[in-house]
Amino acid sequence: MQSNETIKYELVEEIATLSENGNWKKQLNIVQWGDNIAKYDIRSWNKDKTKSGKGITLSIEEMRALKKALNIIDI
Repeated sequence: MQSNETIKYELVEEIATLSENGNWKKQLNIVQWGDNIAKYDIRSWNKDKTKSGKGITLSIEEMRALKKALNIIDI
């Protein structure tokens, strides 16, 4: 486990990079925050994954609902 200031986390799986801005990458990952169950996570990370920006975590049920919603819209 690594520590993001005082918050412990483990980057379980890197799934996709959504965008890059300098040394920061907005990514979809699976992250375990503290002692909680690992969840899907969308947020920006610095190059060495020691700092992160604000983001959103999604349970498997929320991820399924998001996938279903994205399949409906015309992008």
